[in-house]
Amino acid sequence: MAVIQIDTSTYTQQLNEKQQRISEQFARFNAPTLEVYDSPTTQYRQRAEFRVWHEGEDLFHIMFDQQTKQKIRVDKFDPAAPLISELMQVMMDKLRHNEVLRRKLFQIDYLSTLSGEILVSLLYHKALDDTWQEAMQQLRAELQQTYKIDFIGRARKQKVVFGSDFVTEILNVNGKEYTYQQVENSFTQPNAKVNEKMLAWAQSICAPLENDLLELYCGNGNFSIALAGSFDKVLATEISKSSVHSAQYNIAANKVENLDILRMSSEEFTQAMKGERSFSRLNGINLQDYNCQTILVDPPRAGMDEMTCRLVANYDNIIYVSCNPDTLERDLELLCETHRVSRMAIFDQFPYTHHVESGVFLERK
Repeated sequence: MAVIQIDTSTYTQQLNEKQQRISEQFARFNAPTLEVYDSPTTQYRQRAEFRVWHEGEDLFHIMFDQQTKQKIRVDKFDPAAPLISELMQVMMDKLRHNEVLRRKLFQIDYLSTLSGEILVSLLYHKALDDTWQEAMQQLRAELQQTYKIDFIGRARKQKVVFGSDFVTEILNVNGKEYTYQQVENSFTQPNAKVNEKMLAWAQSICAPLENDLLELYCGNGNFSIALAGSFDKVLATEISKSSVHSAQYNIAANKVENLDILRMSSEEFTQAMKGERSFSRLNGINLQDYNCQTILVDPPRAGMDEMTCRLVANYDNIIYVSCNPDTLERDLELLCETHRVSRMAIFDQFPYTHHVESGVFLERK
């Protein structure tokens, strides 16, 4: 069996190296001692994607070495959540001898949860005809006797859903459960245990704050739902239609009554706030009704454009969650003209890699 194994004995060292690197990179911002939130050392990824390799009668998952580009057979993957690890072997056993389901299959994606649900997507270089769909229905019925499992088949201009195209995650944050719909092919935090720690950290910042919260880049409502209890009202924006749909679902599922989601980009919202453009999507929302003294941003790797940075600097309290230390550093150069860094943390979302998720809390000078 080909196993991608993790040497867990190196975990503490690699986390210490990240801590030192980030502390040095951001030293000039005079942040207090860096808060460090670790990850489980194995079985921490709730999402995994593999190419599928056909070799005679055999069929197996593969990955490609980033340096050598050589393919690596993967029968067991230590970073994957337990449910994914188990299903990887089950899926290959079921597909290997099923000519209808294996033919032209080139990729399998897994999306699992702490709550015990899993969604498996199969990607093909062929049309998914009635014979394929019947075979897929039979496989799902068989596996549903053991697992809370749904399937999606994807091919060119085709998406066939067997069950739901999402999973429902339940996160425990400071002793309270939060329900989140997570849709296939939409962004979700891959390390659920570290996500719980991120949300708890943000709650600890927001607990003493007052008035209203504005969040940009809110995704499926990951932060805004967990933080709504600390504010009178919350206004959040997100450009992805599927993420906004999930956020609306999650608002209802968590019985949050003081949160509104707008489908707008950060740039559009900045224009609306400055009165430069009017948007029909703002019908029923009066921006002047909000007294937002706190803003939370969780931008993509590119960080924020300068116009959005200038908008963010208008707020007394800024919570900036970043997946890219370099763009965070760039944006802090501007934000620290008016604000000081009161807290800074790293969250080890991606153990054993160079990647670092950071959180910064800034207060007006």
